[in-house]
Amino acid sequence: MLRRILFLIVKELRALWRDPRSRGILVVPPIVQLVVFAFAMTQEVTSVHMAVLNQDLGPASRQLIERFEGSPYFAEVRPLANEADVRTALDSAADILVVEIGENFSRELAAREPAQVLLLLDGRRSNAAQIVEGYAERIIQQFNADWIAEQNLPQPASVLVSRAWFNPNLTSRWSTVPALIGALTMLLGMVVTALSVARERELGTFEQLLVSPLQPAEILIGKAVPAFLIGIGEASAIVAIAVFALGVPFIGSLALLYAGMAIYLAAVIGVGLFISSLVSTQQQAILGAFTFFAPAILLSGFVTPVENMPDWLQPLTLIDPMRYFTVISRGVFLKAMPAHEVAQNLWPMALIAVFTLSAASWLFGRRST
Repeated sequence: MLRRILFLIVKELRALWRDPRSRGILVVPPIVQLVVFAFAMTQEVTSVHMAVLNQDLGPASRQLIERFEGSPYFAEVRPLANEADVRTALDSAADILVVEIGENFSRELAAREPAQVLLLLDGRRSNAAQIVEGYAERIIQQFNADWIAEQNLPQPASVLVSRAWFNPNLTSRWSTVPALIGALTMLLGMVVTALSVARERELGTFEQLLVSPLQPAEILIGKAVPAFLIGIGEASAIVAIAVFALGVPFIGSLALLYAGMAIYLAAVIGVGLFISSLVSTQQQAILGAFTFFAPAILLSGFVTPVENMPDWLQPLTLIDPMRYFTVISRGVFLKAMPAHEVAQNLWPMALIAVFTLSAASWLFGRRST
């Protein structure tokens, strides 16, 4: 039995490597996608275009504007002449932020009275607007602190100091790339397994497998193991690129990461084999893989935190294996997640793997008779 399965595994690996299209799918797209997504899917907002309506002629307002001009986040600080220009700047989407300084700003500060600064944001770009608002608030808070120190005013009773754990500089690539390992591994594992049986059907060799001494379970194992080995190899290459080329820190246990990766791949391969057993052509297999892939990405917490999803949608995330692997990958990379926390995310993936592989085996057996 083991000898027959081994021959089938070798045959599958050779078939994948000899086909130029399959070879291209295995090598080039994962690397290109990793680089593109790592730099394109950034949560940082830089080179911001903003405008200022300064109705005050005092030195304090000029100092505040200079702080915006000196900030690395703002590429352009454009002066406005009147209120009509404010509406035009926001309506035309030319500026995401308009800072409006009242005519009594410097006089109120000199009199030690509260002085208001109005921030107007383009809510059509809600996520970017929230980030830019944070930039502006930090600049104004630092201006206030420096003004209080220069004028020898009483210091506030409490001072807010924020620190980000595990990602001190809030570098978006550090959180994006570990999650991309799960996304790209899922895509590759599903495509390879989804194409396996469909390719045999298109080439007319599936019937030859069925009349061979191989049992349906042995055929299924022979199809799953090559995809598993390829998935582990591709994931290892992605981890190496993430650490050595993209500079993402890895401070956890490599063994725990590979334990999660192995169970995750088993669950993904089960889905791919189920699709492969269900369809008749390679085109249908690819469409089926992408039909599962897109919702799995959205429900994993990679793009949007699960807690921010509607209450009725959150239970669906529990059957998404990528949700659990994303937690493991980010935790092992950035905070050296301990073994017991990894185990809390391993057993749900193991249940999903048992279900998907069992469903694929059942469907494969029915389609083989």
